[in-house]
Amino acid sequence: MDKEKKACGWRGQVMGASVVDLLHWRDVKQSGLMFGSVLLLLFSLTQFSVVSVIAYLALAVLSATISFRIYKSVMQAVQKTDEGHPFKAYLEVNIALSADQISKYVDKIQMYVNSTMKELRRLFLVQDLVDSIKFAVLMWLLTYVGALFNGLTLMILVVISMFSVPVVYEKYQTQIDQYLGLVRTQVNSIMGKIREKVPGAKKKE
Repeated sequence: MDKEKKACGWRGQVMGASVVDLLHWRDVKQSGLMFGSVLLLLFSLTQFSVVSVIAYLALAVLSATISFRIYKSVMQAVQKTDEGHPFKAYLEVNIALSADQISKYVDKIQMYVNSTMKELRRLFLVQDLVDSIKFAVLMWLLTYVGALFNGLTLMILVVISMFSVPVVYEKYQTQIDQYLGLVRTQVNSIMGKIREKVPGAKKKE
């Protein structure tokens, strides 16, 4: 049991590290492939329905694997070799999730859902007046964003940002942190003045 837990933790760390490496373009080929694939999928969804995109992707993958299987079978027959199934190594890989892994992921999802529900309750029931006002302003701004962009366009912009912002921040971290610090100081100053003047605003210690 301890070994399985350690293995799950190690896999989680590897997955986290690989995501960071992808977003920071440590391996240009892998990051480019992932970035291009996700963008292609999202652009496809803007032109076709989800069902059509899934069906076309499945057909494309099946066409490639079936063609390769036939090609290898023909080559083995011509060369009179017995290499076996070309995808044998991949077919033997264990892709099943263990009960511990499923339980761990379910626990994480439950934690995030509960945390989100508590935060939304706090905001909608005005536990902190200033925080609820800030949330209302954010929702008001999102109405304009929603009027300008649909969901898929926003997802495309998010993907582009995910693969560009980390690289830009890593390169200009000192300057960005300096400007963000100034902005944060101004925002905190303004929020502090609002908390002092708004009746019922809870002061945070």
